[in-house]
Amino acid sequence: MRVALVILAVVGMGLLWDLRALRDFSAPEAMDAAQVARNLAQGKGYTTLFIRPFSLYLVQTHNEARSAGSQSAPGTDFAHIQTGHPDLANPPVYPTVLAGLMKLLPFNFNAETSKPFWSDSGRFQRYQPEFLMDIFNELLLMVVVVLTFLLARKLFDSTVAWISTVLVFGCAQLWQFSLSGLSTMMLIVLFLGLAWCIWRIEALARETPGGGRLLGWVAASGALTGVGALTRYSFGGLIIPVVVFLILFGGPRRVPHAFVALAAFLLVLMPWVIRNLAVSGTPFGTAGYAMAAGATFPATILERSAQPNLASVFSPAAVLHKGLVNIRDIFEGGLPKLGGNWASMLFLAGLLLGFRSMAPRRMRYFLLMSLGMLIIFQAFGRTGPADEATDVSADNLIVLAAPLVFIYGVVIFQVFLEQMKLPLVQLHYAVIILFVALCWLPMVFTLLVKASPLAFPPYYPPDIQQISGAMGENELLMSDIPWAVAWYGRHECVWLTANAQDDFNALSDTYLKPVQGLYLTTKTLDSKFYSDMALAAPNSWGRFLLQAGALNHIPPGFPLKNTTVLPSRSGMFLSDRQRQLSP
Repeated sequence: MRVALVILAVVGMGLLWDLRALRDFSAPEAMDAAQVARNLAQGKGYTTLFIRPFSLYLVQTHNEARSAGSQSAPGTDFAHIQTGHPDLANPPVYPTVLAGLMKLLPFNFNAETSKPFWSDSGRFQRYQPEFLMDIFNELLLMVVVVLTFLLARKLFDSTVAWISTVLVFGCAQLWQFSLSGLSTMMLIVLFLGLAWCIWRIEALARETPGGGRLLGWVAASGALTGVGALTRYSFGGLIIPVVVFLILFGGPRRVPHAFVALAAFLLVLMPWVIRNLAVSGTPFGTAGYAMAAGATFPATILERSAQPNLASVFSPAAVLHKGLVNIRDIFEGGLPKLGGNWASMLFLAGLLLGFRSMAPRRMRYFLLMSLGMLIIFQAFGRTGPADEATDVSADNLIVLAAPLVFIYGVVIFQVFLEQMKLPLVQLHYAVIILFVALCWLPMVFTLLVKASPLAFPPYYPPDIQQISGAMGENELLMSDIPWAVAWYGRHECVWLTANAQDDFNALSDTYLKPVQGLYLTTKTLDSKFYSDMALAAPNSWGRFLLQAGALNHIPPGFPLKNTTVLPSRSGMFLSDRQRQLSP
């Protein structure tokens, strides 16, 4: 009966959350990973429809260097834009898992405007593939809840385990991540699996330091870190806390154990690094230049550059300044709000509290080292899209530690509760209920206010599919939301270039594929008039919008003259000829 009630509560909470808070994808990384997964599921290989000009540059430069000295036919597609451009931004694990999901479940990639639930009075509301992926991520959240309970019970006791589990289950931020389409929930599962390995290593190193089981758990810790790195590259930084922990607490053979973990990590990671080197000459593709975003290059300029100057892409002073500014922001806002409730504050307050048991004390060392690495990678790897997003973004790495932080926060709460010396046991339970209720308040307030499922503006899938349908199969489209065009429209789309002249023209002159359609949304059209348009450089998109939008005059020499304003006010479509947008 208890198990049945728990399952009923879990299912009920999931349904309530989906009805009140379900929202279409708004994170570019979520749509990007989803469209790569669809290409995999359809047998097109690890290719992308979201074309970054910088990715074209890397692939073309690498292939030209490889063919130097040999005869190449005129018009050779060195950038692989004609035959399926290889994806250089997403590590493979999450798209591969989504591709398997797309093979198993009946995904319908057409935006529904007539069926109930998916639409409302003929207007699109929800995208069915995203709903199925949300359910999958919610199931991963349930795995996180179970792992939290098991780990807390092993480290402390059943009381800590139950309270920690209830806090994780009622964490609004984790539920929001489960609906974001990001790989975050999978990463939290991997992080808790890694924490379980560390707990087993610590116990076995004290009990049977020379056993074969210890070596197996050491190898598993390195392999799990490698799988996490292939889910999101920044997760690979956790191999440093793993190796340090093994050197400190890995038993008599601590150094060999550290090498075993590192070898397992590299064994998992290296095949993908070799693939990237073969395709682009870089170990991590465009993702390897994340430190330059917002440092040497403003915001997203590097990824949108078709002819970048990489002479000083990693300027030490600029990168250091970016990292320090972001670390300050994390300590001021990110850490105090970790997990979105009071438990994280108790964790921070109890850092100096000593533990009699060895395992919780050493596990906390690992947690603190992991938090330190996640803070560093989050600060230095922050990219342009994260500046426009909330805490629910791919660049929020410290949230991975939220379940462990909750566990230690509950322990501190228990210490405070014991010091209260309440006269009645009923008061003891009342304080626990009050504490849990306070931690659940963000979830309650989220459910009280029903959110619109549309992520509009700027994303309106029916319009995107209309525009994509008006383009020929091999015609190149450009947009300021290319990830959405690739995902919803299933059409090859290049990111709005760094400028409207040199980089724009380089697509046809250098990469041999001219742009025949331009889709601009409110993301660009709502730019600031004075600073982004009137004072913008002559070859900028801001100046282009000033002439094309405000003055209704397409700049001379620009090849796309036909303009269509979409009826839903989602944006403006420019094309090389008059095209029919089918309803």
